[in-house]
Amino acid sequence: MLSRLLKEHQAKQNERKELQEKRRREAIAAATCLTEALVDHLNVGVAQAYMNQRKLDHEVKTLQVQAAQFAKQTGQWIGMVENFNQALKDFLVW
Repeated sequence: MLSRLLKEHQAKQNERKELQEKRRREAIAAATCLTEALVDHLNVGVAQAYMNQRKLDHEVKTLQVQAAQFAKQTGQWIGMVENFNQALKDFLVW
């Protein structure tokens, strides 16, 4: 009788251990899936941020070139107006 109780107890313990091990494996698998999903989600955001930064860098360079061209053209216009003003002054002094 005692032997039978011991065997039943050991069998129940083995069942509990197997169930616990199964649940542990399932929890690990679920945690792995969750981690992969989170990493994938973050990678999408990081990739989008990187692409946005590249676009912004390109726009900044374009604006710098355009600003330099505008400054040069403005300088030329100022020079032309100054020359015109000087020519008018010289003409009126005559």
